[in-house]
Amino acid sequence: MGSASFERMAGTGDPTSEVLPVALVQVDTGLAHLDRPFEYTVPTSSADTALPGVRVKVRFAGQDLSGFVLDRRADAEHLGRLSPIRRVVSPEPVLTPAVLRVARVVADRYAGSLGDVLRLAVPPRHAAAEKALPASSPDPADRPPLPDRMPDAWLPYPAGPAFLTHVGAGGAPTASLLAVPSTDPDADWPMLLAQAARTAAEGGRGAVIVVPDHRDVVRVEAALTRSLGPGRHTRLTADQGPQARYTAYLKALRGHAQVVVGTRAAAFAPVRDLGLVAWWDDGDDLLDEPRAPYPHVREVLLARAADEGAAVLAAAYSRSVAVAELVSRGVLTPVEAPRAVVRAAVASVRVAGEGHDADRDPAVAAAHLPSLAWRTAKEALAHGPVLVQVPRRGYLPSLSCQTCRRPARCSACAGPLALAGPQGPTSCRWCGRVETAFTCPACGGHALRSAVVGARRTAEELGRAFPGVPVERSGAGTVLDVVKAGPRLVVSTPGAEPVAPEGYAAALLLDAWALLDRPTLLAGEEALRRWLAAAALVRPASGGGRIVLAGAPTEVSVPAVEALVRWDPVWFAERELTERRELSLPPAARLATLTGPRAALERAVAEVGLPASAAVLGPLPHAGAVGSAGPAGAAPPERWRTIITVPRPDGPDLTRELAAMRARASARKDPDTITVRVDPPDPTT
Repeated sequence: MGSASFERMAGTGDPTSEVLPVALVQVDTGLAHLDRPFEYTVPTSSADTALPGVRVKVRFAGQDLSGFVLDRRADAEHLGRLSPIRRVVSPEPVLTPAVLRVARVVADRYAGSLGDVLRLAVPPRHAAAEKALPASSPDPADRPPLPDRMPDAWLPYPAGPAFLTHVGAGGAPTASLLAVPSTDPDADWPMLLAQAARTAAEGGRGAVIVVPDHRDVVRVEAALTRSLGPGRHTRLTADQGPQARYTAYLKALRGHAQVVVGTRAAAFAPVRDLGLVAWWDDGDDLLDEPRAPYPHVREVLLARAADEGAAVLAAAYSRSVAVAELVSRGVLTPVEAPRAVVRAAVASVRVAGEGHDADRDPAVAAAHLPSLAWRTAKEALAHGPVLVQVPRRGYLPSLSCQTCRRPARCSACAGPLALAGPQGPTSCRWCGRVETAFTCPACGGHALRSAVVGARRTAEELGRAFPGVPVERSGAGTVLDVVKAGPRLVVSTPGAEPVAPEGYAAALLLDAWALLDRPTLLAGEEALRRWLAAAALVRPASGGGRIVLAGAPTEVSVPAVEALVRWDPVWFAERELTERRELSLPPAARLATLTGPRAALERAVAEVGLPASAAVLGPLPHAGAVGSAGPAGAAPPERWRTIITVPRPDGPDLTRELAAMRARASARKDPDTITVRVDPPDPTT
């Protein structure tokens, strides 16, 4: 078909380009059944700018929509009339072939659409950022030389030097690194990641490092600056302003930065000559994307490494069950320090209520602040700060009847009652209704007592017990990055623990039961991860570091507690993986959850061509619907959930069928939306 025919089909005053007149455009329709590229003609005025990877505006279904040019062709497959590209938004090819390929893999992996993934991968355009940043990358000869090598943080790991050598030689080794805690910035985990990135840079390749939150980004940035020198890396996070985020993306795209460090948003960073992908603590839920198609950073980076031939580094203090499964299949190679090195680097751990404590006070295990914790804090304050980890924020986040101990519930929505402060009213955590006259439906009592003590109340109690000692809180609303040296109590919720420059003298891990008793598949794994992260901030036992775990059951053996005491996350992860294999649970099996109104859910499941090996559980009422937002006094929307599991080899078949089901529902314009999540970290939530 010649260019004249294209000109007549375009039907515009701007003639069609004579060179490659057809553009394949991925239009952002937001509709699953239209998740495919469409053909458009290229006007002559846009012939030199409508290149693969650039943003364009096209006419689709009577409105102007955004899209990306995927390809330019000489002929069209469509036999009818083609519409022209309305305009080129920017000549910048922001969608690289590598990012496009991994986006397609991620969409297929999670039964999603390419458009959804591209919205996660490519930040919105900012014209000022494009103009401010030089278009050409700096000459490698003009870059300042790398700083002299610092003491190698990888030396304690027998397999570490071999891994780095392989990366530097242009290879693609894979490693699951169990980091050894250290209060020395030259040996801590940010330096481990920075030195791995330096090794890739020395070999002329780039690196992508993804960490859970901005505080981790700051620490890794400091290590990168020391290891690489200034100007060789950039940060890319979702909380940056539009210009800053787009500038960081362009720095990677145009070759100004060899290394990108950031949060989830950095997983798709278009780094040139990618040689290393690394992530820290994949068990953190911040690495799990909350927007469709809900990909996990781990899977995105593994897909990138496989596509671009890059090395993989999965690092953490603990080992998630997902990573343990990858190790068992040989996808990742374990890199660990000898047990003697680990034991010398960690603090001593005691469990309140065991040994002599149980003999003196049988109730000590259930106490919020047992005597062992008080004594440890008092002695440690003479040598430095003390960390107090409290699993629940707030003042008294859960109340119960004073007489019968039954949990106190809201009379309007049955949500849990809480006390926001010492003088505050009793209110519902779900609907916010103030409960002025509580009456227990079981015993008729009117008095309330605390069932769970929050971080605010704990800080208040410690302030009274240790007068003159500063008490600082780190949690929702106010998260501290660093605390000063010297005697002070730092009360923190899990994940918000600030760093002490010389390490904490002690750590009190309170209310262990609150982490262990959660109705989730990940309760034990998450509890151990939180404890190890806090314990890693404490000085080693040789430096007087002590850890007290309070509130853990002592009458039975709890694997997470055993793993903490022995500092053996590998044993725990392998144990969990064995149990999940026996029960056909992720990550040993592939799993998908479908959530929506019951009738629509049953119809959707019936339409899916499930593999013969599939097991269908449900539908059951979805607990996440309880207390959901709605009109005042109205019942929450009815939501049900079905869980489908298949053996790992049948996973691609399942996701393909689920994607087809979503497309059919979209084409029919079904009013009831079915939410599909593939391999969620916790299928119960």
